[in-house]
Amino acid sequence: MRERFRGKTILVTGGGSGIGRAAALLFAAEGGRLVVVDRYEADAQETAARVERAGGEAIALGADVTRNTDCKAMVERALSAFGRLDVAFNNAGIGGSGFPLAEEEEIAFDEVVNVNLKGVFLSMKHEIPAMAKTGGGTIVNTASVAGLIGEPGISSYSASKHGVVGLTRTAALDYIRQGVRINAICPGATRTPLLEKWFQDPSVEAFVMARHPIGRIGEPEEIARVALFLASEESSFVVGQAWAVDGGLTAA
Repeated sequence: MRERFRGKTILVTGGGSGIGRAAALLFAAEGGRLVVVDRYEADAQETAARVERAGGEAIALGADVTRNTDCKAMVERALSAFGRLDVAFNNAGIGGSGFPLAEEEEIAFDEVVNVNLKGVFLSMKHEIPAMAKTGGGTIVNTASVAGLIGEPGISSYSASKHGVVGLTRTAALDYIRQGVRINAICPGATRTPLLEKWFQDPSVEAFVMARHPIGRIGEPEEIARVALFLASEESSFVVGQAWAVDGGLTAA
């Protein structure tokens, strides 16, 4: 087993389930010290417990990434527990409403953009200075294929994820000379709790599967492994990129 993250402190938002949990477990398996953050603290604690049962080191924290005070506190907690912050995987996010733009409620639009876009902004606002003070670090933001192409019926979600891609590219240029390297991943459909709810309707599952040339949807670990690559020194010349991890969806 490689130990690319031995001695490094890694903060994962949305770490209580899905891609975030898979990434936390993989980071820990490679020697990382985890700060697992989730809106639902019990889910973050379960991820941290799994890390510890596997012999790793982790702390759990409940936080709402739409709140500046919570984002500040999660970074401060990482620093107080481990003395530094080396990697951040800003993965917290929610799905869209599923309505065409003119039928979407303003409150629903605001919620999606606040979590998916503002949450990444506030997280990086506090992560970047902490990393820069100790010589640098890496940040990986979770966008989506919906941040690269248009999709009907998900205007707020697509807008938020396009925003994450733009924020990633701009922040990468702002801070690479300070040693903070920033990229994004853009997953296709992935077997997370949110998607499993949608798949209770077999026709939805069939439609989603058909859109991916690989013939299936992704597993959380497949997305997480790309996040680990972008967070590691193996990708040291990759800056400000939005990597599609989508089974060929955006290539079709």
